[in-house]
Amino acid sequence: MIDTPAPRSASSDAAAPADVGTLQWFVFGLFFIFGGITSLNDVLIPKLKELFELNYFEAMLIQSAFFAAYFIVSLPAALLIRRTGYLRGAALGLLVMMGGCLLFLPAANTGQFPAFLAALFVLASGVTIVQVVANPLISMLGEAKSASSRLTFAQAFNSLGTTVFPYVGAIVILGTLATVDPSTLTGPALTAYRAQETQVITWAYLAIAAAIFVVAAVVWMNRRRLTEDHGPAVNVAQAFALLKRPRFAFGSLGIFVYVGAEVAVASIMVNYLMQADTLGLAARQAGELLVFYWGGAMVGRFIGAAVLRVVQPWIVLATVASGSILLLSLSALTGGTVSGVAILAVGLMNAIMFPTIFTLASVGLGKRAAEGSGIICMAIVGGALIPPLTGAVADASTLRVALIVPIVCYAVIVAFATYCRRSSAAAVETPVEPY
Repeated sequence: MIDTPAPRSASSDAAAPADVGTLQWFVFGLFFIFGGITSLNDVLIPKLKELFELNYFEAMLIQSAFFAAYFIVSLPAALLIRRTGYLRGAALGLLVMMGGCLLFLPAANTGQFPAFLAALFVLASGVTIVQVVANPLISMLGEAKSASSRLTFAQAFNSLGTTVFPYVGAIVILGTLATVDPSTLTGPALTAYRAQETQVITWAYLAIAAAIFVVAAVVWMNRRRLTEDHGPAVNVAQAFALLKRPRFAFGSLGIFVYVGAEVAVASIMVNYLMQADTLGLAARQAGELLVFYWGGAMVGRFIGAAVLRVVQPWIVLATVASGSILLLSLSALTGGTVSGVAILAVGLMNAIMFPTIFTLASVGLGKRAAEGSGIICMAIVGGALIPPLTGAVADASTLRVALIVPIVCYAVIVAFATYCRRSSAAAVETPVEPY
């Protein structure tokens, strides 16, 4: 297995063994929260698509507004965390998330689609800060040789959130899809109708805001459990210099296409399963089946955490990325139950991709792991760009044809895994000097 050196700035040496175990569970909880909130977008898309009469490209702007925050906020978050520390940074990120949830209230009152996009951007900004903290921190809390396995196990809690939240969201949000055709309303009547229909969304996010506040308070009270040496200050140019490392740059591209593909498939899932030539389901029923897509990722991550202890990460990554290509091709070329089951099974293939790409790309970063995490989290902007591209292809043709976009993304991941095999000597490359 390829080792990922643990920086001294936040290692198991910086806390008592009991504290390390406690901190790991804190981080697992963070993965659960931001995973669940992110996956709720898959339920919001068909809801807002119906209310605002959007085409697929326009509906995918929901993902664009959310994932654009990763590109804009990730690196500033990484630089901030070098100053504040991991746990203080996590508490700040949670408070920003809470603020984003609260913005759903004025968004619903206005009944305007751009207001929801603004709320999602603020919410995602908080998620970004938390994720910039969580990825390197869980890698550091334990032995370096088990970093891929430990991060994969943490990602399983992320998948638990993505499994639970959409299922509940489908019941609460999609279960109230209106019987009124919005196209028959105009002016104030249409605005009032949309405001009324979006109230259920508001209450759901207000409940999430209350839960986030409690978690933020707990994290803040435990902020001194971890002793950190943040090292010298760093500027943006120094952080971007990490992209001169071919392995890191290719891995960042891998994160870009992986997140884009995963989000694109999930975003079209409800509408895809509603098609008469697939499963022909109602919106709520199709939304509830998202539990199998995200649940497959959850199960796969628990399995992957064990497999990655005995099988080289690049082999596992190449295998599952190839599996995604085969499943999407099968779904596009068939119909009925086979097509529906095949696209849902892609979730299982996705299971270990993010943590494995992350750790393979981050080899040798040493004390600059937080900066590396910031750059990699910027690459999550793939979730903002690839879904609208998929939607544009669907508008121009069909949802089945649009699956070619994520297929190409997974092909790039196969290429990255192969590159890591060829550059196995880089597994022991000299760690990056602090400055």
